[in-house]
Amino acid sequence: MPRTLLGLMVGLLLTTLTASAQETPPNIVILLADDLGINDLSCYGRKDQPTPNLDQLAATGARFTHAYAAASVCSASRAALLTGQNPARLKITTFLPGRPDRASHRVLGGALNDHLPDGVQTLAQMLKSKGYATGAVGKWHLGLQGHLPTNHGFDEYFPGKANPGAESPLGGKGELGQANHAVDFIARHHDKPFFLYLAFDNPHIPLAAPAQSIAANAQAFHPTYAALVESLDVACGRVLQALETHGLSKNTLVIFASDNGGVHVSELKESPPTYNAPSRAGKGYLYEGGLRVPLIVRFPEKIPACEINDPVVLGDLCPTLCAWAKIPAPTPLDFQDISPLLTGSKTAADAKPRAFYWHQPHYMNQGGKPAAAIREGDWKLIEQYEDGSLELYNLAQDPGETNDLAASDPARVAAMRGKLEAWRRSVGAEPVKANPNFSRALWENCFVAIDTSKLKALPTSEAMRPMLVSWHQAMQNAVKDGPNPLIFLEARDAQVKATKLRYEDPPQKDTLGFWVNADDTASWNFKAPLAGKYRVTVLQGCGKDNGGSLVAIEAGASKCEFTVQETGHFQRFVPREIGQIELVAGDNTLTVRPLKKAKAAVMDLRRIILERLDQSGPLRSAFLQPKSFQAINLLALIPYPETE
Repeated sequence: MPRTLLGLMVGLLLTTLTASAQETPPNIVILLADDLGINDLSCYGRKDQPTPNLDQLAATGARFTHAYAAASVCSASRAALLTGQNPARLKITTFLPGRPDRASHRVLGGALNDHLPDGVQTLAQMLKSKGYATGAVGKWHLGLQGHLPTNHGFDEYFPGKANPGAESPLGGKGELGQANHAVDFIARHHDKPFFLYLAFDNPHIPLAAPAQSIAANAQAFHPTYAALVESLDVACGRVLQALETHGLSKNTLVIFASDNGGVHVSELKESPPTYNAPSRAGKGYLYEGGLRVPLIVRFPEKIPACEINDPVVLGDLCPTLCAWAKIPAPTPLDFQDISPLLTGSKTAADAKPRAFYWHQPHYMNQGGKPAAAIREGDWKLIEQYEDGSLELYNLAQDPGETNDLAASDPARVAAMRGKLEAWRRSVGAEPVKANPNFSRALWENCFVAIDTSKLKALPTSEAMRPMLVSWHQAMQNAVKDGPNPLIFLEARDAQVKATKLRYEDPPQKDTLGFWVNADDTASWNFKAPLAGKYRVTVLQGCGKDNGGSLVAIEAGASKCEFTVQETGHFQRFVPREIGQIELVAGDNTLTVRPLKKAKAAVMDLRRIILERLDQSGPLRSAFLQPKSFQAINLLALIPYPETE
């Protein structure tokens, strides 16, 4: 054979082999911690919890500084990661099965699916279509029998033991046993593409670690927690070493993350496991401490070692991994492929600020209340579902969310709330409802006597235990029937007698507006479960230089009056308690009637909240007053039921 022809054939063969190698889809390994906070790894600045294996992963990959969970609790966050759909669309918006409704809750949580919906494609199912072997190890928390990983595209599932015992060779939270099974999975599937989803139970409460490890971490904020994080690092190191052993590191995309923020309060018998400062609050909250998570992505020779400051959300991993595996992204898709960020190919055209959305219509065991949030650029808006109040923060200037700018930037508040409402409608987000069995006294014990969103860490976790005892006891009060029925009268449900006044449906409005005629009225027909006096709160907006109108709230012969206050923008709504009104048991009609129009328009009105006054008097115990938190330790008296 002529040498030239032979050379051409060899060259063609090499080109074909090279192309084939390039087309080999990458192995994918997701290492997911459970409740690990944004500050809990030494590569994220923690000084008392060394994590050498994960530090090395970060040094050779992309470390994100503004990565968000898709929810502040596990089931919802995991559902988004595996499907590319927002928890609000999936109707998995809290941990499963969720915190039960109780009298201390002002509102009832939105409807909740008890498992990942059938027919929703998971990342495992999509990768199987490409020939991947798929394995799930560890925590699932997205459904029980009939809805396990093997029902959603995983070839095999090994849950391991979440609480095998402090001295167990499996690790205090089963992390070493789970890692060992993951290593075995890699060994069995090293000769074909695989997807390994290793979801640790570490460092979720209850905390347990070997006595020797706890002693070695005696100087840490929480020695047992630090020992668990150390063991988590060892477990991750075993998996990374298995990739090296089988020569798979170069063609394996490794992701390390946590499902939500760290727990900053007492749960079960634990003192606070960690702290998230400067981020506010922790797991269960839509403040930064509940949503910000560590995220490290390594793919040698494809992703340069770097720090990425752009905001992303864990739901982005699904379409991103689909792109790397060269398979179509799922539909519907609520997140986006962040490959340009990872490879450094992001251009100026990609620089437009991206909006991120959260919908949490539930109370959380850590003190979080029903709320929604939107982040756009450096700005973050939080809408509290209990009363419709709105908070605005500039995260670049105020990462701890301590300075609420809503009053000083009402136009931004109105615009961002409009986008949030438009998004909620687009995904079919479940609304909350007023609790007809509400107890103000029990609510105050949980959410007024101490606001755990503002809890500051002390030098040690144990030092914080006394200040949280009474709060924890209040949170565990499972009474379901309260004496104060709560009623929401929504703008959309009003009967309007008017020439101009009407309900404005667009999401940026969502209000009774065009109230320019003083003779126009709005009424609601509704049933009150109990007769008595009800406190009246209006969710009212009014533009600059338009306040001062006098308005009456009437129900039968009962009436209260209030003067409209400016809020800076007609769609910046502020809850205002304006008086009391008498209702009868059963059918009632409430009418809002302007008595005097001061300026161009009376106001905009989104909601009226009616809360029956407690006829039995206050129930708050003396030890639940804020001034006594430091002095009382009732820990031995508190029952600690299991929690998520």
